[in-house]
Amino acid sequence: MLRVIYGGSPAASAKSLELILKDSAMSESVPEEHYKIVGILTNPPSMQGRHKDLIPTEVAQYANIWNRARKDNIAILTPEHIRESERNELALLQPDIFVCFAYGHILGPKFFSLFRFGGVNLHPSLLPKYRGATPVNQAILNQDGETGFSLQKMALGIDEGDILTQQKTTLTGTETAESLLNESALYGAIAITNLLRTIARTNKMPQSFKQDGEASYCTTIKKEDGRIKWKDSALEIDAKIRAYTPWPGCFTMANGQQLRIVKGRAAEKIAIQDNSVPKNTQAVPGTVLSYNKQRGILIQTGDGILIATELQWQTKKVMDYKSFMNGARNFIGTVLE
Repeated sequence: MLRVIYGGSPAASAKSLELILKDSAMSESVPEEHYKIVGILTNPPSMQGRHKDLIPTEVAQYANIWNRARKDNIAILTPEHIRESERNELALLQPDIFVCFAYGHILGPKFFSLFRFGGVNLHPSLLPKYRGATPVNQAILNQDGETGFSLQKMALGIDEGDILTQQKTTLTGTETAESLLNESALYGAIAITNLLRTIARTNKMPQSFKQDGEASYCTTIKKEDGRIKWKDSALEIDAKIRAYTPWPGCFTMANGQQLRIVKGRAAEKIAIQDNSVPKNTQAVPGTVLSYNKQRGILIQTGDGILIATELQWQTKKVMDYKSFMNGARNFIGTVLE
């Protein structure tokens, strides 16, 4: 039996974990392909909500549900840092391989020496493009026509390891960071299960290949990056809204109040089918032009019109554009900043 440690923290990683755990249970019926997750590494609980309650990561939450439902005893480890004591605790689990998706820790040679097959990382981009922590967001921001995921052998340099497999995905211009990350979590997890069954059966790591092409890197996303610059084009703002869903979200200021644009779309994407929607005007960027009952709220940008369909005043609930306009008198003509 191949003994696996899984590393991850956010919701998308929990989706991958769910699929891998279910497949590992099924692998018991094929002894030569049997693998089992014996331990999970995830971030410590974090303070959330008004009362600052300590909430476990989504990966820890799912692992606990699995243990209770299946009467399993997977070790769930939540260290702030991985030092000698944590490595000793992992060594007691006698692991063979480390599998990681969105764990978020820098790991060193002493850690990898615990695993005879080393580590494998699921990275949601076509490496060497978009190394770093925000590849999905970057692909959307750049309005790429395709992206995908890479399953790579882990190396000491960030996302520099050799590639075990890659899979491409065509982008339609409607994806959000959340939906695209979830897609990578699903298809990437399938690739991981195939890999683990292969290693269990052959007792060796499959052949890998060097990353091909010039490397590029993601930028770190900050909350203030979500502020909309209305001098940008409608297509750029459309991409920004999708790239920053669900975090940090996109916002603007309307008469001194913060207003989130939760969903919006460049008018030129639908103007071919709907002549009632203009593609552009000469109005000042940020001007709220009109309210189209069938489409949404039309806002002028530096190039083209953005159609906002879901909005949210600060501290208020998200509203569809019709509900928003019912309570937003004199909103038409406002210049957003």
